[in-house]
Amino acid sequence: MSELDMSESTSSSAQQKLGQFGLYFAELRRNLIHVLIAFAVIFIALVPFANTIYNLIATPLQAKLPANAHMIATDITSTFVAPIKLVFFVTLMLLFPFIFYKIYVFLKNALYVKEKKIFFFFFPTSIFLFYLGIALGYFIILPAVLGFFMGISPESVTPMTDIQQYLLFCIKFFFILGLIFQVPLLIMVMIYFGLVKIETVKKNRPYIFIFCFFIAMFVTPPDILSMAIGGMMIYLLFELGLFFAHFLKQPTYEK
Repeated sequence: MSELDMSESTSSSAQQKLGQFGLYFAELRRNLIHVLIAFAVIFIALVPFANTIYNLIATPLQAKLPANAHMIATDITSTFVAPIKLVFFVTLMLLFPFIFYKIYVFLKNALYVKEKKIFFFFFPTSIFLFYLGIALGYFIILPAVLGFFMGISPESVTPMTDIQQYLLFCIKFFFILGLIFQVPLLIMVMIYFGLVKIETVKKNRPYIFIFCFFIAMFVTPPDILSMAIGGMMIYLLFELGLFFAHFLKQPTYEK
């Protein structure tokens, strides 16, 4: 083959790769636009109910406040900004299934048949666990945590929480719970794809138990009770993932 033919072949290959990259970029942009449009539609639809949504998230705190205490706004714009921030967060949470679907649409042509089945199992499970963590946090864990902090408040102090600070606390609290509830899925994914052997995980249970409480130190409120509850929850979720990992089979790849 002459140098001219080799040069033309190389140029043709480079142009083909550039064309494929352009197609991938166009597909990515199209899916991103769909996500942004869906976000805008949901956000605009929820804005009129911003105060109602904020009242819902404030209910656990109001139920634990003393009779003479109430929530306050230390900034003149807080009464408007805080509910809008919450609507933004709620919109993002509601959009998760659509975002994961768009990720699948973008990646499906590059996935094997087995990987597509795995995707449709792990991603919906991840979303379910995330929502489950938030639900348990709102109905069970948050009231318990707020009750603890209200209970240890000195009698000479009347708790009056700023609505912005409470919102930031709740968003962080729910987001962390949603991530913590991904632990079973994370363990299953690691074992399923051979990143770690199940025997190795079992052998290191004592270290993992300690590590769970170490993580809880950073993701729970700064008190012993919350840390203990958080550490035990993370470890139980780890054991749940380890249990279900026994039923997984190693993937086989075919287009």
